[in-house]
Amino acid sequence: MATDPTVVAIPFYFGSMAVEQRYLQRRTEQLGPSSADYTKPDTSASLAMGLASLLVPLTSHLLVQHVVPGKGRYARALVGTAVGAVVATTIADRLAGHEVDEADDPRDRVVDDPDVPAAPGRQVGRWARRVRRITGPVAVGAGVVAASAWVTSRTNAVRMWEKGQHRDLGGGPLAWGLAIAGWDFIYYWNHRMMHEVRGLWAHHVVHHSSERYNLSTALRQPVADVLGVYLPYGPMARLGIRPSLIFQARGFNLLYQYWIHTDAIRSLGPGEEVLNTPSHHRVHHGSNGKYLDRNHGSILIVWDRLFGTFQREEEPVVYGLTKNIDTYNPVRIAAHEYADIVRDIAHSTTWHDRLSFVLRGPGWAYERHAERREPQPTAGVS
Repeated sequence: MATDPTVVAIPFYFGSMAVEQRYLQRRTEQLGPSSADYTKPDTSASLAMGLASLLVPLTSHLLVQHVVPGKGRYARALVGTAVGAVVATTIADRLAGHEVDEADDPRDRVVDDPDVPAAPGRQVGRWARRVRRITGPVAVGAGVVAASAWVTSRTNAVRMWEKGQHRDLGGGPLAWGLAIAGWDFIYYWNHRMMHEVRGLWAHHVVHHSSERYNLSTALRQPVADVLGVYLPYGPMARLGIRPSLIFQARGFNLLYQYWIHTDAIRSLGPGEEVLNTPSHHRVHHGSNGKYLDRNHGSILIVWDRLFGTFQREEEPVVYGLTKNIDTYNPVRIAAHEYADIVRDIAHSTTWHDRLSFVLRGPGWAYERHAERREPQPTAGVS
């Protein structure tokens, strides 16, 4: 296995953060505080997430190997759980109906008045609603894990290389260039999907959760990549790019992204037209309306220009989320959006809603919540 440059660079991370912090302190003395300044709680949370992003995947990927469909020891149990939960939820939907289902649903309250006879239909409906609040999230969660494990196993670079061994572009400049450009192109689409698909946003939102923007923000990385299905990088090996080069391209890609998380560099001049820069990436981290879901590139900004997601830095950036979580707890930072998705699925009454809360954008979820809060029409009333 090739050396991971992102790990080798750890001393550089801390050294560069110290230099940036001193610069920002002097700037604060002259111009006043800004959202780029370091604060102990925010920086500690970012460093904790950075450490977790190295350690948690080591365990999660080992566990997922045992549930890979068609390969893992417990794959049948996982797939069986998903299928069983789908069937149970579908039956529960039929019995409970498709009206709005709330956490504190008045239909689920037990009537203690002895003068009111118990209605069998009401009792069945109450239990059906309780069942689907459990089986709905289980069905979706088990399905996502199974799909992620299968795609990862089938498309990893080593497997793709073994299937296309008749091609080898070697280790020269051409192969290096293709590996870096190929990773950058695929990363653009994966990054874009992480902003447009809520199930993937739940993984990526960790990186956007800070209301500060400095080099420590670059280390605030997500930990739950096994809970998503992404465009694979492995098929580049079928073109003759060695797996070691693909792995190295990943490392250099991440290293490049580290330094653009700064407010200390305002512009790269002509480089702004081709490269992703601190200015472009500040836009990406903005919660301003015109900055949302823009500038998804990693090393190159040309992908955003080509595919209509480019935005220049034109107004002061407001960092963070459109609805900030106001916590420095690493567990809450990593899990808050997943918890919200589980809650939404649990109280959904149709498969359309359950899947939409995962596969559609975060904006759709807000719109659906608003629709659910609207008063329901009463039968017979015009």
